[in-house]
Amino acid sequence: MSSDLHNTITRQLQDAHNILVLSHIRPDGDAIGSLLGLGLALQSAGKEVQMVLPDGVPRNFRYLKGSEKIGRRPKGDFDLVVVVDCSDLPRVGEAIQDLTPDLNIDHHITNLNFARVNLVLPEAVATSAILAEFLPVWNLAIDENIASALLTGLVSDTIGFRTSNMTAHALHLAADLMELGANLPELYNQALVRRSYESALYWGQGLNRLQCEDRLVWTSLSLDDRVRSNYPGNDDADLINVLSSIDDIDVAVIFIEQKGGRVKVSWRAQPGLDISQIALQFGGGGHAAASGAEIPGSLLEVQNQVLSATRLFLLNNSNYNGNNNYGKKPAAGLSAVQDHLTYGV
Repeated sequence: MSSDLHNTITRQLQDAHNILVLSHIRPDGDAIGSLLGLGLALQSAGKEVQMVLPDGVPRNFRYLKGSEKIGRRPKGDFDLVVVVDCSDLPRVGEAIQDLTPDLNIDHHITNLNFARVNLVLPEAVATSAILAEFLPVWNLAIDENIASALLTGLVSDTIGFRTSNMTAHALHLAADLMELGANLPELYNQALVRRSYESALYWGQGLNRLQCEDRLVWTSLSLDDRVRSNYPGNDDADLINVLSSIDDIDVAVIFIEQKGGRVKVSWRAQPGLDISQIALQFGGGGHAAASGAEIPGSLLEVQNQVLSATRLFLLNNSNYNGNNNYGKKPAAGLSAVQDHLTYGV
């Protein structure tokens, strides 16, 4: 980060009194960890801070101290608006309308630099890692609760330090957060291991209709699946990480039906494939190995569009050094796509 940008951010944070900190819809561990880490640090510095997540805090992250302070909608006026871990402004949802954020802190390579000041570091493994490094530089102290929030974000976005972008620097940051009081085993267990009974039922719905075509695997989760499982969220309960662990697969895709005729799509790819290029085609974004988009249409319509684009992507990347034999055998799976989609459209 340049010294000019460092000085600008330091002044922004020091001069502001009423601060709004937001992150994206369907928040993951890094969105929650970075929002909570920055928000609590600003509160400890004597600032009036509102922390906002449009979809609220998922149940599996409510163990974090301070998470009860996170609201769904901002109230009042602010002299500084900060968005964390968000590649584009629409992902904040309706929390802020007709408002240009003052500061954008993120690590997504597809970030649109939508704020007045943008700190976007794609080389960082998580937005929480950026904050772990720079909060002290901005004269903001990190106590045990802040360290726990930031380490949760770091652990979540690297899926337990095993994504392909992991670095020695990120491990040093994790060690620093542990020295400040963050309990790594407990946070790891809460963020990545523990699962509700409803989540397990929800996973079963998606796994039962898993499809595989050469080195591409996909499944879907409908609104009816959510009702049958009594799953409270509008995400995939991290099922995409299970799909991405399947042997001999280059790309995994999951389709999650949303209310209002839209479908959330998540892609995961093996190192060497930049799947964010497909997400960008559909108005989304993310990282080379992990991206997403929210697309209008029925579950079946969006699935057909996205699978066609993903197949074309794989064909155009036939020189990828994986065992590429894409297009040489028919689709196979546990059930036909049309069979399981008829109730959801």
